[in-house]
Amino acid sequence: MPQGQESGAKAVEYGLQTARKIAEQLDGIKIGRARGNEYEIHGKKVVIKCARTTTKSVGVSCQMLDRVSVILGAFETDHATYDIYEMEPGIYRTHMRPTRSRGPSAGRVGIVGKSTFIDRGKFLMSLHME
Repeated sequence: MPQGQESGAKAVEYGLQTARKIAEQLDGIKIGRARGNEYEIHGKKVVIKCARTTTKSVGVSCQMLDRVSVILGAFETDHATYDIYEMEPGIYRTHMRPTRSRGPSAGRVGIVGKSTFIDRGKFLMSLHME
């Protein structure tokens, strides 16, 4: 089912809050916008993109791909447990597809599936969050 404005806003808030919790566990330092999900972790600029169990992909803006050195895909495996994968921006760009959005993100965001993170990325760890 397509995402509407209300469900999209809830998804954004979930992603921001979950990324913050993951960054805290990884000793990340917030960089960029106050309501963004960019962090410095172990000297690398990263963006943390989160997906619930029923969501099979994450989206990153093309501008963000130019700013970060790593994309961390955090995929929920069960309640409050996430498998974290690392992917370089070049690999992300190679495998991304355009968003189906006709709104502001149209043409500006690339989507990559969980399976691509598994196949082309690097598994880092599983994290459990309360």
